[in-house]
Amino acid sequence: MTVGSGARREGAGALREGAGAADVEAVLAPFAVARLPRLVVGPGRIAELPEIVATLGPSALVVTGARSFRESAAWAPLVAGLEHAGVAWDHVAVGAEPSPELVDETVAARRGGPPGVVVGIGGGSALDAAKAIAGLLRSRTVALDHLEGVGRGIPYPGPATPFIAVPTTAGTGSEVTKNAVLSGRPAGAAPSSPPFKKSFRDEQLVARVAILDPDLLAGCPPAVIAGDGMDAVTQLLEAFTSTAASPFTDAVARAGLEAAARALPAWHAAAEGGAPPEASAASRSAMSWAACCSGIALANAGLGAVHGIVAALGAALPVPHGVGCGILLAAATRANLAALAARAPGSAALARYADAGRILAGDPVLHDDRARETLLATLEAWTSTLGMPRLADFGAESGDVQRLVAESRGSSMRTNPVVLTDEEIAGILGATL
Repeated sequence: MTVGSGARREGAGALREGAGAADVEAVLAPFAVARLPRLVVGPGRIAELPEIVATLGPSALVVTGARSFRESAAWAPLVAGLEHAGVAWDHVAVGAEPSPELVDETVAARRGGPPGVVVGIGGGSALDAAKAIAGLLRSRTVALDHLEGVGRGIPYPGPATPFIAVPTTAGTGSEVTKNAVLSGRPAGAAPSSPPFKKSFRDEQLVARVAILDPDLLAGCPPAVIAGDGMDAVTQLLEAFTSTAASPFTDAVARAGLEAAARALPAWHAAAEGGAPPEASAASRSAMSWAACCSGIALANAGLGAVHGIVAALGAALPVPHGVGCGILLAAATRANLAALAARAPGSAALARYADAGRILAGDPVLHDDRARETLLATLEAWTSTLGMPRLADFGAESGDVQRLVAESRGSSMRTNPVVLTDEEIAGILGATL
């Protein structure tokens, strides 16, 4: 065993104490692995998209962001490839976070002759919009029938149209998850009422294929690299320390954290310094993989306090999701560690936080206490070097704290490694104002 590894002796994946080399009996707690897309990974693999589309249907709806992909060098070859493959195609641009109305209008305009395939190319908003559109084209239902918390609570009947996900950022992991996040206001609500951000979630929505081509990330500006990268790191760390973690999610989260440890700061620094795309090729590849791992991990282990609070923030203030994660991650990790030490000193999560500290430090022999200190120091350093703002920069005030605390108890909080008190959540918000 590596010195100071903090190896876990409880929960999923534990070994029977005293077992000999020929008598090792793995004691696994029950777990399941959610459906995943077929992953097509590597530079230049966007070129395979037209043929993949053609295997799934004769026509496609291509959903992209507002303009960046269409203005890139990849757009013309994609169009030519679709036409060469005999695929009829249509296009929708998503310029902001998708709303139920955008999804429903897109679906309604195509129900008379629905496409055989939906392709989402872009960041999380484009992928979530495409995922929701694919889910509703054949179901004869609308988005609010299925949105958690604000919808009509109707079970999703399916079937979903085959969906292909092609991320052009490295953060959300939406390419491998079953949920599409939509934003809007409740029906009949006043224009001044706070918006919602809720998920349309079903395993039938998982993409058939996800293409991870790091070449598509070459144009990401530093602010996008930072916000999306901190989203991925947050998802990895929260899944790794989740109460629903399993040997599968442990392995995936570790792989993602190892990939992000050097790649995120290196890629951000290269972009800030104006380095040519080839200089950041390795970092982009690593972050593409880290983001994918983060989506797989969260889909199977859940999340934690950062995402619970960010959900409340995103509904109340114009805080981009990844930026909110970046603002909160160090403070929430500090709060979790203090609460665990005070109320659950035997928790396996303390060892997991130490493991994460060793991974991010690149030092496998750090003692547990030192590793947890290093984890906090690393996260705080990234918050600074990646240029994360303060919540006050988005209009948050001390008077908002109690309302945000009350609205932060959503589903993500259920798998936080320790139940935080209202005072502890308020402390996280106060520390990041």
